[in-house]
Amino acid sequence: MENILTSADLQAVWLTLRLASITTILLLLIATPLAWWLSHSRKWYKGPVSALVALPLVLPPTVLGFYLLLLMGPHGPVGELTKAMHLGALPFTFAGLVIGSVLFSLPFAVQPIQNAFESIGRRPLEVAATLRAGAWDRFYSVALPLARPGFYTAIILAFAHTVGEFGVVLMLGGNIPGETRVLSVAIYSHVEAVEYGAAHLLAGGMVLFSFIVLLSLYLAGGKLAKDVR
Repeated sequence: MENILTSADLQAVWLTLRLASITTILLLLIATPLAWWLSHSRKWYKGPVSALVALPLVLPPTVLGFYLLLLMGPHGPVGELTKAMHLGALPFTFAGLVIGSVLFSLPFAVQPIQNAFESIGRRPLEVAATLRAGAWDRFYSVALPLARPGFYTAIILAFAHTVGEFGVVLMLGGNIPGETRVLSVAIYSHVEAVEYGAAHLLAGGMVLFSFIVLLSLYLAGGKLAKDVR
């Protein structure tokens, strides 16, 4: 039983960490204004937008991956657009994985930040307004610092969730070494090839990583709760 990781396995680990890092950064840029709008809007379409954002929580990953594959494929609307822009097809590329990961992990970034913004309430922002702070100043000087716990949670959850993706990345990226073969797909490939030693090492690493992430989340939550008191 082979139990030594190959260079392709290490490459999969690096690719997974790279994918999770880029996805988390993009999610923060997208989720912050979206969460701010959701926490303050009273528009009639807030409900449908919230449901759309949360859809990946209940949708099977393979379903999301399948429709993204159709949308971004050569004959899909997004695929037609990327071809017209001479960018090529996005499926089975790292860029395609990033797009799929951002959409799949979106609720894990939006919801903690939205909850943090909602917990602030309007009072601190109203006080800042009486001191002649502008809208942007109130957002950056008051809202963002007070919502910091939500951002910490969003970063941890988004990063960890991207690391553990399987269905979306397999449907959208396949299993191309060095390009789309991430850690979860590498484990699946080893199991399929009855290479349980390497699968044990990679899977055990993911179990340890998941435990550390959850422990950090709980410890950070307890510390923040004490600080609030």
